Amino acid sequence: MTAPTIPPIEKIDATTLGARPLRYFDFVMAAFVAILLLSNIIGAAKVAQISVFGHPFIFGAGILFFPLGYVIGDVLTEVYGYARARRCIWAGFVASLFMAIMSAVVVAMPPAPGWTGQGAYEAVFGQVPRIVFASIAAFWAGEFVNSFVLARMKILTRGRMLWARTIGSTVAGQGVDSLIFYPLAFLGIWPTAQVLTVLVTNWALKVAWEAVLTPLTYLVVNGLKRREGLDIFDSQTDFTPFKTRI
Repeated sequence: MTAPTIPPIEKIDATTLGARPLRYFDFVMAAFVAILLLSNIIGAAKVAQISVFGHPFIFGAGILFFPLGYVIGDVLTEVYGYARARRCIWAGFVASLFMAIMSAVVVAMPPAPGWTGQGAYEAVFGQVPRIVFASIAAFWAGEFVNSFVLARMKILTRGRMLWARTIGSTVAGQGVDSLIFYPLAFLGIWPTAQVLTVLVTNWALKVAWEAVLTPLTYLVVNGLKRREGLDIFDSQTDFTPFKTRI
């Protein structure tokens, strides 16, 4: 039995890709949306505490997995180009919006007599509308900044120094995400100093997490490029976020 043939990697501009078949794009897109939704549903509902050198460290559990969405966003832009990453961002945005609406409707429905899970259900899924809006808005803006910066840096570096592109785009994307989310969600509820402290701390943690995951990013990006036989550059791409057409 012969092994499947892996095509040579061809460097092309994103605008010339056309209808060329992509073997793994739909799987990466599904992973992107799934991680986004699960990190918001499961991770956002729990505040965890671990001990670091004897000192308690409290954090939202979602921070462990939410940055994986940025890693996959980097993979999408690096391997498949900005236009396809843009399509995935819109898919994630619409999925998040539907999740928020569905959660609100289901939580508001009156429980059946004898069902005692309403309190627990509300604790997990009954998120404050202000926080939901802040989360969705921050995701949309942060992901587009992340994808744009990575695509432009790829042109400037001529495809070299992937680590600089992934970390640099995360610095910008997570910066915008944090600058939108924490003030919108908590300003006026928390003291201003606390909002700024949590904003900076979580931004730094997410960037550090991206840096730690750099070897994994290299592994996935290089593997997908070899399998697809493509290395896409966005030299002629229209970078407007306000469309989904490829």
